[in-house]
Amino acid sequence: QVQLVESGGGLVQPGGSLRLSCAASGFIYMSYVMNWYRQAPGKERELVATITRTNGRTDYGESVKGRFTISRDNAKNTVYLQMNSLKPEDTAVYYCTLRRLDTGIEYWGQGTKVTVSS
Repeated sequence: QVQLVESGGGLVQPGGSLRLSCAASGFIYMSYVMNWYRQAPGKERELVATITRTNGRTDYGESVKGRFTISRDNAKNTVYLQMNSLKPEDTAVYYCTLRRLDTGIEYWGQGTKVTVSS
């Protein structure tokens, strides 16, 4: 069973930085992408960033381009989200997912809360 465990959330002041981690386990797939989504209270879920395991290709939501960076460590089956220049509107629960490219099945972590406030 695929397990995704996020960590690194917390309270940060506007302009600050946080790094989220997502450790994946319980699978042997090689062809997948990992994503970070977020959902703020009363808002729709938003895709923040995605990275392909094989070639490291990345993509970002418009609202975070230039501020957030997604990266991976394949040896550790871990994906990271470096978040810089944080804004109050970045406040949300951030979820890590793993989506298999062969079946389209997407697995979700439990989420980690990020609060940007002074």
